[in-house]
Amino acid sequence: MSASSEATVILPADLHARPAGALVRAAAGFVSTVEIRYEGKQVSARSVLGVMGLNARAGSSVQVHATGDDAAAAVSAVVALLSAYE
Repeated sequence: MSASSEATVILPADLHARPAGALVRAAAGFVSTVEIRYEGKQVSARSVLGVMGLNARAGSSVQVHATGDDAAAAVSAVVALLSAYE
């Protein structure tokens, strides 16, 4: 059975190399496909270069979307990480 989940988060810090790396490590721990959406762009949360390429800045709103058996847990984990990273 496959599920889908989505959440929006306001970034407390720019999505540069260190938080992008942490996000990729978190997303890699799930079976679900996890994507980050920002200003019309959509990238895999498992790609550091893709996440950094979004160029999302502090105060920006990004969407986290996941599809798969553990989609809700994946979205929760990534949103929690993004919300807490400064």
